[in-house]
Amino acid sequence: MYVCGPTVYDHAHLGHAKTYVIMDVVARHLKLRGYQVRYARGFTDVGHIADGEEDRLASGARRLGITPMELADTYIWSFHDDMDALGVLRPNISARASCHVPRMITWIEDLIDLGCAYEAGDSVYFSVDRFADYGKLSQQASGMQQGSVDLDRGQDKRNPADFVLWRSVDSENPLRWPSPWGQGTPGSHVACSVMANSYLGKTFDIHGGGLGDLVPHNDCELAQSQAHNGVPSAKYWLLVGDLRVAGQRMSRSLGNHLTIKDALKLYSPEAIRYFLLSRPYRESVDFRRDELQAAQRYVDHLHQTVRHLRWRMQETLPSMGSGTAAFSSFASLPDYREDFCDAMDHDFDTARALTVIFDLVEEVGRTLTADREASLGTLSTMDKLFRDLAGDVLGILPETVGLSGEGKLVEQLIETLLELRSDHIAARQWSQADAIRSKLDEIGVTIQDGPQDTSWRLKGS
Repeated sequence: MYVCGPTVYDHAHLGHAKTYVIMDVVARHLKLRGYQVRYARGFTDVGHIADGEEDRLASGARRLGITPMELADTYIWSFHDDMDALGVLRPNISARASCHVPRMITWIEDLIDLGCAYEAGDSVYFSVDRFADYGKLSQQASGMQQGSVDLDRGQDKRNPADFVLWRSVDSENPLRWPSPWGQGTPGSHVACSVMANSYLGKTFDIHGGGLGDLVPHNDCELAQSQAHNGVPSAKYWLLVGDLRVAGQRMSRSLGNHLTIKDALKLYSPEAIRYFLLSRPYRESVDFRRDELQAAQRYVDHLHQTVRHLRWRMQETLPSMGSGTAAFSSFASLPDYREDFCDAMDHDFDTARALTVIFDLVEEVGRTLTADREASLGTLSTMDKLFRDLAGDVLGILPETVGLSGEGKLVEQLIETLLELRSDHIAARQWSQADAIRSKLDEIGVTIQDGPQDTSWRLKGS
């Protein structure tokens, strides 16, 4: 699978996180299902330029008094740090567009020889008239009109939809390479085709990216790759819907973004992942703080349940008798693993997969409350489901969720205080209930009253 990476001229934001968390879960699930996954992701560190504008890396570097490659390195490492913090596993290959410019030049020469590209003015353009299916990807996805216009609006184009493969730049531009067409820089679309082809071959299984890049970027990729290779490039295109703010796509250029670093100051990595996975991946989602807060409550509830489960495992020795009966009872419950995989196998339906996880949370909670004799085998079966599905696939359950004996005592004391508070509420003793809440808040415990129960978490956790 190949996934278009970010343009590395600034810190990544939650809109980027939506794409890369979802593609991370796609790769994780395929591994769970027994596939060997080769995952390549590209960084755009050259060629991101619109008509009449300076390359964004060159512009940012000039503003800071550094070279464009210094700027790119800074934000590539920043991106890696963000992805690590979100639990996004590193791909097998992280490619940089700037390292593939010689291959891009050869690729463009091939397209000219095939009659699919032409020189005009100071640029080289792909001729969409020579590729009958240009625009078919966006047409299939959303009924958009064929012939979407590229950002470059060169006056020498034969067709307004023709897109730039190479453009000449002046000697003052620090991002330039020698080519048969003079000193210049590749277009922003050709880089992804070349990087994907270099590492995955002419045809690979999955091309991932953001739906916001469908027009013109993915249309251009598909056209130039198939024209060059004579075969389709990707069998499946998985394009992730936008994260929106007040109806507009979250974007650095619009200034309506929340960086991943700032988001992690407000919410846990697991809560952010839960929020981003809680809708079908193709859907655009509005950024809402109340939904992120709800996501935090859900993952807190999951983590507390798993902590209780693992404490019980520590206390329980393998036994026969009633423990064996309990194991048989659990084994006869609905097959959560099968339901989870069924959801994910149907176009990676993470929303339905999360529902399965929280059905399991409720089932495990009932078992821990009602059955003090559950065997270690029963408890281990439950724990493995959580590890495999919530942990290894969805990434919303860290391995370190279990607490030490001291942590267990702290949680038991907090739970006891919450039970006492519930008794006060039931008896309409509001002042006593409020006093418990205030004291817990003073010592750093945040509680949230939900429609069914009360959850809590330590501030900053």
